[in-house]
Amino acid sequence: MSGGSVAGELRPFYEDGYTPADEAEGERLGRWRALGGRGKAGHVAALCDRAGLSPATVVEIGCGDGALLAALSARGIGEVLDGFELSPKAAALARQKNLGRVRRVEAYDGQHVPATDGVYDLAVLSHVVEHVSDPLPLLREARRVAHHVAVEVPLEANRSAARPAKRAEAARIGHVQAFDRSAIGELCALAGLKVVAELADPLPLAHHAFFADTPARRARARVKTAVRRAAFRIAPLRSERLFTVHYACLAERVPR
Repeated sequence: MSGGSVAGELRPFYEDGYTPADEAEGERLGRWRALGGRGKAGHVAALCDRAGLSPATVVEIGCGDGALLAALSARGIGEVLDGFELSPKAAALARQKNLGRVRRVEAYDGQHVPATDGVYDLAVLSHVVEHVSDPLPLLREARRVAHHVAVEVPLEANRSAARPAKRAEAARIGHVQAFDRSAIGELCALAGLKVVAELADPLPLAHHAFFADTPARRARARVKTAVRRAAFRIAPLRSERLFTVHYACLAERVPR
């Protein structure tokens, strides 16, 4: 897929996603993205700790409204952070946050990151590649501009996510890929990257209960969280085949 077709196909969808129906909905979605940003930043921090990596320069490719950049900055990950985003509206929202440590947030064409080769220590693709029909060029572009690449996706190649209602919801939020752990490893290898650290997370109650707006739904969220986390502790790889967890890995360049 060419850069022009990436922008043409996806930009209207994500522009709509950053256009809430009203102020209250916009505030709620902002809190949801901030919650996700804190969790994703925790994953990046854990991966860097496991790999012994202390990146000074960080770029987030597909930075949305800057929620993850804000959380990375708050954690002190990266002395300088840049963000590039397909949606001009989302990039504008990120710039309005006046984020510490963040130097540059711009809209881009979805294909070519406007940066020179190897300028970053770490590129972050968090919940991006599941939205792209051909993610390999994007991973290769991340490898071009950074020495390490962190990738996070929901692992949706599982029994629960295969249900029609779940597939419809995934399509509604723009997921066009359903990955398992091995598929991400294969993509990284094809992009010239070697996975050096990985983790999976069945997600906390705050995530599962965020949109629960009645006592009954909050109770179901508590049960769901407890069951999934218990199952994941006992048999993590089997759990990935049964229900969706979030998977993150850190990969380094393989010399060519």
